[in-house]
Amino acid sequence: MQRRKLLLAAAGAPMLLHAPALRAQAFSQTVRIIVPFGPGGTSDILARLIAPSLQARIGQNVVVENRPGAGGNIGADAVAKSRPDGHTMVLLDISVLATNPFLFARLPFDVERDLAPVQMVVFAPYILAVNNALPVQNAAELAAYVKANPGKLNAANSGTGTLTHLVALSLASHWGGAMEHVPYRGGAPALTALVSNESNLTMAGATQSMPYVVQGQMRGIAVTGPRRFDTLPNLPTFRELGWPEPDAGTWQGILVQGQTPPAMVARLEQEIAAVLNEPAVKARIVQLGGEVQADGAASFRNRLREQTESYGRIIRTNNVRLE
Repeated sequence: MQRRKLLLAAAGAPMLLHAPALRAQAFSQTVRIIVPFGPGGTSDILARLIAPSLQARIGQNVVVENRPGAGGNIGADAVAKSRPDGHTMVLLDISVLATNPFLFARLPFDVERDLAPVQMVVFAPYILAVNNALPVQNAAELAAYVKANPGKLNAANSGTGTLTHLVALSLASHWGGAMEHVPYRGGAPALTALVSNESNLTMAGATQSMPYVVQGQMRGIAVTGPRRFDTLPNLPTFRELGWPEPDAGTWQGILVQGQTPPAMVARLEQEIAAVLNEPAVKARIVQLGGEVQADGAASFRNRLREQTESYGRIIRTNNVRLE
């Protein structure tokens, strides 16, 4: 019995040592969450949802800064060149980091070297939606319309080379047709264009687009991800329809400067996970059409590498270039 107690004590010792080590990584000044896009997008919504609870947990002010431009590179570069102390973070859809190396001739930072994954935040499937005036009611009718009217559909996206653009390219090819792809400065302006009848079709993270569909401001057609939405049960999944890129969506994550000490990265990973598991935060994310994806820095790093390989292939196949 005594030996068993000693073994149990020894097994628990690393955990006991680890907890004080994490607590020792104190925050000494205001923490910034940089969103490399304009207000109103998915990253912005999530950053402003997380900030108050994170502030309460770390005992320092947490502010959200929008730094749009260059496909997300301006905001990401600000973090890549920040002090490696964990006080400056970037929250964004990681597809931006996966695709930009293939879209820009030269990036001002190296993703693997200059940015350190901290914590995944949320996965929000895409909703493919059309303007209410478009004469299609469902997925089959949309596919047939695109095939019968090549190039006549105006498809808004959140920017050339973004995942909303790449997935729409794959869909048009799958349907045997073509669409005119019109880039906007983020998902929010693209949704506004659809509501105002400036465009015919768009795709955006459910965190952004679900309220528009639920309120009848646009017509939902289909969703990505593993299952239908409880709030929109009549919309089939891409997988049910046999459409390409069925698991595409907005995978939001938080990163810090690449040389940030591992102990500080671990502290942030732990604190952000705790925030995301707060019932009110989790409920709000579900309400917005997403699901918490706080599976840690290592999983985040692997997912980023997988997306870089997958979306790089799509960009090369479709010869996507930024003008």
